[in-house]
Parts: sequence; C-alpha cells; structure tokens
Amino acid sequence: MGDAYVGARTPRREDARLLTGKGRYVGGVSLPGMTHAYVVRSPIAHGHLLGCDAKAAEAVEGVLDVITHAEAAGLALPCVSMMPGQRLTSYPVLDDTIRYAGQPLAVVVARTAATARDAADLLDLQLDELPAVVGAERALTADAPLLYPELGGNVISDFSMGDDDCLAAVEGAEHLVEMTFRTGRVSPYPLEPRGVVASYADEELTVHISSQAPHHVREHLANVFGLVHGRVRVISRDTGGGFGGKEHVYPDEALVCLAAMRAGRPVCWSESPGDRVFATLPARQAVHRGRLALDGDGRFVAMYVDVLGDLGAHPSNVGGSTFGVTATLLPGPYRFERFAARVRGVVTTTTPTGSYRGFGQPEAALTRERLIDEAARRLGLDRVELRLRNMIRPEELPCTTRAFQTYDSGDYPRALRTVCDLARPVAKDDGRRRGVGYSCHVESTGLGPSMDLKAIGMLVGGYEAVVLRMDQDASVVVSSGVVSIGQGIETALAQLAADRVGVPIERVRVVLGDTAATPYSSVGSIASRSLVVGGGALTRAAERLRGKLLAIAAHRLEAAADDLELADGAVRVKGDPRALVTLQELAISAWRGWDLPEGMEPGLEERVSYDPKGYTFAYGAHAAAVAVDTETGAVEVEGYWVVNDAGVLVNPAVVEGQIRGGVAQGIGEALTEEIVYTDDGQPITDYLLPTTREVPDIEVVMLETPSPLTPGGMKGAGEAGTIGPPAAVANAVAAALPEIADRITDVPLTPAALWSLLRDGGLSAT
Repeated sequence: MGDAYVGARTPRREDARLLTGKGRYVGGVSLPGMTHAYVVRSPIAHGHLLGCDAKAAEAVEGVLDVITHAEAAGLALPCVSMMPGQRLTSYPVLDDTIRYAGQPLAVVVARTAATARDAADLLDLQLDELPAVVGAERALTADAPLLYPELGGNVISDFSMGDDDCLAAVEGAEHLVEMTFRTGRVSPYPLEPRGVVASYADEELTVHISSQAPHHVREHLANVFGLVHGRVRVISRDTGGGFGGKEHVYPDEALVCLAAMRAGRPVCWSESPGDRVFATLPARQAVHRGRLALDGDGRFVAMYVDVLGDLGAHPSNVGGSTFGVTATLLPGPYRFERFAARVRGVVTTTTPTGSYRGFGQPEAALTRERLIDEAARRLGLDRVELRLRNMIRPEELPCTTRAFQTYDSGDYPRALRTVCDLARPVAKDDGRRRGVGYSCHVESTGLGPSMDLKAIGMLVGGYEAVVLRMDQDASVVVSSGVVSIGQGIETALAQLAADRVGVPIERVRVVLGDTAATPYSSVGSIASRSLVVGGGALTRAAERLRGKLLAIAAHRLEAAADDLELADGAVRVKGDPRALVTLQELAISAWRGWDLPEGMEPGLEERVSYDPKGYTFAYGAHAAAVAVDTETGAVEVEGYWVVNDAGVLVNPAVVEGQIRGGVAQGIGEALTEEIVYTDDGQPITDYLLPTTREVPDIEVVMLETPSPLTPGGMKGAGEAGTIGPPAAVANAVAAALPEIADRITDVPLTPAALWSLLRDGGLSAT
C-alpha cells in the first residue's frame, strides 16, 4: 500500500464529534444521584487559618458535607519533577498555613451547585494575616517574609551547570553584552476548564477528569488515599486543551475525589472562570541576567546566565524543573566555547507555577536571541550574518552542546535563511515605526529515556506502550496511553497504523484516555512526545503485526515471505495476482488457531513498549514584522513567518495548525498576557488574551529532517509555535526603536510598559 496516509493531509477524525457538540468532555458526564462541590479559597495571600466553623454551612438544606483541614490532614501530593537539592518535595492537599490567595481551604458538597456556593459563604474562617512577598527578587531580600521559616530562606533550590571556567571566559572576552530580562507570569487558558466527576462504590474510585495524563492521575490518587491502583479508574476521553496545566492532579481535584469517597455518591466540580487565575498553575515568571561574550571576529566565546525563577507558594508537580530546562536550552542552535548557568527557584506568596506549553524554552529563546541582536547592534554587524557565523552546521550533527544536550539532526542555517527570504516588512506611511525581528531555537521533544529521567529527578518513566490488534474482520484497534488534548493525535495514530499494517484508515479505531482500557503511561501527552514516543511504539508494533500476517500468508501460500506483498486488503505473491489470501481470512485463521506456522501463537495482537534512546530535537526560525505607535506604545504584529522542522510529518495540516496556535499564544505572551499581583499578593484578574486583531496571518514552511532515533523519524511539534514569538517580536520592536533597543528586555511589551520606555528615551510626548 505504501505511504498512502503518512505525509497526507488527512482530515482530523476527531473534528466530526468535536464540531457537532458530541465531544466527550467532563462537563457532559451525568451520573445518577450526582452532587456538586464548591471549593472555598483563601482571600488572603499569607497567614494562618486558625479555625473554620462550618456549623452554619452544614445547617443549610441540601448541604451533604463540608471538608476542612481536619478531614484532609496528612494528605499530600508529590513533586514529580524536581530541581537538584530541592528542599520541598511534596505539598498538602489542604493546609492551615496560607501561602497564596486562592489556596483551597475547604470544600462544600451539596445537592445543587447553587446550594454549595451559597453555603460556602457561611463558613466562618478565622484568619491571621501575615505580610506578603511578591516577586522572586523581593523574596531574596534580607527583610523578606519567609514562607517556610524552618528553611531559613525563600530559596528552595540553587544549582549550577556547565563549564566551571565560563565566567573567566566571559570576563576575558573582547566584547561583552550584559542584559537583564524579565518574563511575565502567563496562564494556560484551555477552552474546557479543569473539571472532575468522581464516584466511589464497591471500594473502587472512578474519576472522569480533564487531563493530559490519566495514568499519572490514577497513580497519585491511589497513593494519596491508600487505594490499590487497580481499584482506581481514570477516564479522560476528550480534553478541551491542556497546554501543560492539566498534566497532573491538583489539590482541589483530589478533594473532590475525597468528597465522593466520603459521600458514597458521585460528586462533580468544575473550575469557575474567575478561579482560573487563582487556581490553575501559571508559568514563565523569571528573571534572567544574561552575559554574552564575543571575540573580535564576532564569534561566540561564552554565555553565562543567572536564572531566577518564581515558584509561587511551593514547588508544584514540576517543581522548578522548568527553570532547569531553560538553562539546558539556552545555547540554542549556536556554538559556544563555554557555557554555564546558575539556576535558583524561589518561593513567593503567589499561585504555584507549573507547566505551560514550551516549558521554559520561550524564556531561553528570549534571553539568547535578544543578546545576539544587541551584540550585532553594538558591534555594527548584520544580525542574521552574526547568527549564521555561529550556527551549528548540519554536518556537525549529531553533537552535544555545552549544556549536555545531544542534538540529533537538522539544518539550522537553512531554516534561518528560508525565513529571511519569506519575511517582508509592511510599507506604510502612517507615522508608526516599523521593524522585523528574528529568533531561532532548538526544541527539546520526545521526553525520555526512562533512566535519564530518573537521573535528573523525575519520578516518571519515559517510555510509551501500545497495544495493536487486528480483529477477525481485519479491522484494527490501536490502544495507547497518550491522550487527545486537541492536538490531532487520534488521527495521526490512525494514519500510522493504516500505513504500517496496510489497511484503509476507515478500518482503524483508536482507543485513548481510559486507564482501564489503555496501556500504562506515566507521563501522558506532554512535552511534545505523544507522536514521537507513542508513535514510535506503534510503528514497532505495526511492524510485528504485519510480519505475523506475512508469515501466516507465506505458510498458507507456500511462498517465501519476501516474495509477498500486502495491498488492497490481501496478501499476494508478487507477480501472480491470483495467488492471494485476504486479510480477513488471515485474521480468522490467526484468532481460531487454524493453519498457523509451527510454533506460532494464535491471535493478532502486539503489545510494544518504546523507550527512546534520547530526546529528539526539532528546531525553527521565526520572523515578526511589527509597527510601533510611539505616541501610545501600542505594538501591532503585521506579519509573521515560521520555518520549522519536526522530522517526518505524519499529517502536515495538523502540524501547521499546532504551530499557528502556538504562535498565537506566543504573541499573547509577547504583548498582552500577564498575571500581575498587588503588593499584598492579590492577583489582578484582568487577563488579556490575543484576539484576531492581535494575531496576523501566519505563514508556515515545513522542513523534514528525519530523526535517526525515532522509529518512523518523527520529532515533536506541539510546542514549537510558542518558543519563538516573544524573542522575534521583542527583536522587531528593538529594530523599530534603535534608540532604546537596549531597554527592550521584558515581556509582555504592553502599551503602558513600552510607552514608559519611549517617554524615558525621549521618543514620546509626556
């Protein structure tokens, strides 16, 4: 059959149900006797809960239960991914020490959602408020309030990586560019909010949840409540966007499960839109002090970056590993003689930070690419030529960077040259300043292998398993531990199975998102790995299944397997179209144990685990054209171009859609999105997502350099779009405003922030 589907723009099979209101979301789950939970959250950022009088709430008609700290004492969730030397490794489900506004303090369960909400207002919370500390730099000061006094400070982890003599190389270089960058706190904003429907019967807990990693959730819930893992079932059929924020179980979600166990009847809960800023883990907030050293010929001698990351109230499921990933990807696609980074994770009285699409990589790109642009400006060099002069060439791959990342394959200069040929500034005489900015990156995808993850402190495995079965009617079922979060994985897996087994795609069914029906996945759909690792497992399983079909056919046709071909629903002898046996006949024989080669087991089912040898490294080059209004500070992105290489493209349309969506999120991070806190730790809930007005048409060009590591040659693509925009947009603004280019360091570049820079630089009227 050949590659009839791999590489084709096959329409997404998920869309038929998602676009017609038939999506299988948590909000659509309705169970007999279902009750409703409301999570009571702290109104203060720091202090102690001295008491919680629930008598008035419990007296309300329809209220079934009130869970306070006393009922959840001792229940804690683990940090799954940790920084070296991390001093906090778990966090309680309910705590009487308050460390952020919005922290769960209690749960009210009632027959209706309105009753639960009204009764929650009757809880008498006795609070002892303490001073807040907002911002990682403030948390380091000598007089900063301590979130964990027993630790003696707010630094939870402090480690270094790279070359010991890097700072000496920086100080001895002919040219040095030093800048400090700040990245704002941004929030995942999926269309489907976090939600749970939990039921408990016959000592079995069944949880419907909007999740990127249902097996991960099952493992943690079982451990938290002391349940046998086989008595916990987690179902996550369709997840309406995750973006990293749904890759683990939250304290409030665990509390809903506890409520179901106490009530003996189903309990449902959904995060309200107003709670998202308080409760769903944000990300990105960090301060980077970066130093780039160059020689007289513009060669990169060394780069040193001090990464100061804001953990929020405690290390969440990922701890501060995001900041560690930032450090490892800071070199990007360039050669450095020396590189080093210091990484610190600091607690503040704000919502704990966690995973978000890109996982530390946009921050790395912003720092590196702005340093390069500023170096070019100060040295009078062309910024593209400076990049090309220092880029790793394709013949140098594979290679290991100074940050210990082994890049597998690619042509980084080609991507940059291609995007430069595409990018065109808009020519208008409307009084606005215009510029084009570039950014390049190498993207870490396909999280694994398992032992490497153990070595860096991750409490997960990096492999994926697939069960591939051909039934007696020659239809095929794929069961995988990865899940559908809107990324098109259901379609991509079906394409792989159809091609590799040799059946029409209409005959392939994909089963995802149910721990009772899918093989174990301790990681799930995160880190641009679903198709790399899950698809790698499927590719190997399909090879085995196809080999078994050919072996049975060879036995039946009395021919050598090498003389057979599989096409049009049958296996035939090459050159003799009459000598054939249909796939259905082969499947029936296999399942009935008829006429099989000696020693072959009956059945047509293959279970394969694929543990990757290493990460696959995708890469890209971005360009943004902007117009800046110097009177208001408003920035308009007028054009955007992306050249990306994600290895073999199973479905180019899906990949391009992923990249465009990621770019939209990245533009939001660059210009509008930020959670800002008042000095007393209260988040300002105005959160400005980019709209069609802020996001221009995005031109995407795909390159294809197969990964030598992955069966099938795929690399990840889910996060690629988010990595480049903050750097590309900031570089474009700097190009439009050369007078203040060295001050373009922080994102988002809101009109107010940029207007202040323009005013201070004498470019705008006061």
